[in-house]
Amino acid sequence: MADYAKRPEITVSTMGKVHNPSGEGVRATSAQAQAKFLKQQARPAPVEHETKVKEEGSSKRNITRKKTDPRETGNFDSRNKKQGGHGKGKWKDDEIYYDDEVDPLDEKDPLYDEQQGPGIILSSVEDPESRNYHETEQKAVYGPMLTQSEFKLQVEECLKEYFDSCDTDEVIRSIEELQCREFHADVIKRAVSLSLDKHPRERELVSRLLTCLHPAPLTDKDMEAGFNILLDSLDDLTTDVPDAPSMVANFVARAVVDEVLPPAYLSEQNNKRPGDVVVEKAITLLSREHCTARLERVWGPGDGRPVSELKVEMDQMLQEYLMSRELDECARCVKELDAAHYMHELVKRGVKIAMEVDGKDSNTLHDKSSIDAMAALFAFLVKNAIVSGHQVSKGISRVHKAMDDLKLDVPAAPSLLKDFEAMLREEVPVEPEEEKKD
Repeated sequence: MADYAKRPEITVSTMGKVHNPSGEGVRATSAQAQAKFLKQQARPAPVEHETKVKEEGSSKRNITRKKTDPRETGNFDSRNKKQGGHGKGKWKDDEIYYDDEVDPLDEKDPLYDEQQGPGIILSSVEDPESRNYHETEQKAVYGPMLTQSEFKLQVEECLKEYFDSCDTDEVIRSIEELQCREFHADVIKRAVSLSLDKHPRERELVSRLLTCLHPAPLTDKDMEAGFNILLDSLDDLTTDVPDAPSMVANFVARAVVDEVLPPAYLSEQNNKRPGDVVVEKAITLLSREHCTARLERVWGPGDGRPVSELKVEMDQMLQEYLMSRELDECARCVKELDAAHYMHELVKRGVKIAMEVDGKDSNTLHDKSSIDAMAALFAFLVKNAIVSGHQVSKGISRVHKAMDDLKLDVPAAPSLLKDFEAMLREEVPVEPEEEKKD
């Protein structure tokens, strides 16, 4: 009994739940839940947030969000936050490369260039701001090397030289050396305006030059801008050259055929400028049958074509004259030939064609004969200073030298030639060169 009295009192709380099936007097809470509860009780109470107005009458407020307040959560770290994101794709310090920390070039590298060093700056040649270098000043020049007026003077001198030499490569080289890409559109206007008051040969040379200048150094934009400038200045060109609208229309149509201008350029005009009338004429020229072959020879027989083609033009013109007997029309065609130094060939061919026509029919009346009509034509040309007397004399002397061959085709050639000379002397004092030498 004594030992039993010394033992502590056994109660339900000391026995535990195992010896207390009813659970009376025991808290139904685990040790983990109690520890978590005690931890929450030890945490300080949250501070209430107040919204303060910075300025009276303003809607600006210093609202602080609970989720982004490090004092509340204690887990916010700005290093894990990217601008506008949540840390994904963030640049790390070991992945940032600086220009002054680039690894040096390896001499064993196949792409190693010994001239490339830290003092060399590579730039694109297409950069319009730093493409020019002034050799005297030894520094880069920004923009065109010349002013617009200086550029026009240089181009005009170059075109005048081109009309004499016909060297398109020299013109291209000169334009590139000027280094003024901003003013390339002025080349078209200057070239066309210079050729308007000249002969068909110069106009044909300008059409060929435009073909050679495209697409380099003159681009599609330069071509369209140049023709726009030309159309805008049509009124001033018409004052100096009355036929300027028709000539400019020929230039535009020829440029479309030569693929210098796109056909869409003609459809984009809206008839709001004086030059748009020229565009309508160009569309008419392009709408004709066989327009490509016709526009290739739009400047007439005096465009500098070969001698063989010039002879064909002369034969067609003389045969048409014998059928129509129109002196004015034939004189206009002779002017278009633009071959004053070669008119002796026209005289020779005219006399030969007239002999062949009259030699077939000996009963032709004198006033209706081809020899009489041909003598009247050359007398008219000499009187109007279209053909010189020297060229007529030279042509007659060439007929005398070819008389042996003419007799085979026309037996009456000697008598017909004497009649021609007699009728021509009645109108113009012209003698063969052989008689002048005697």
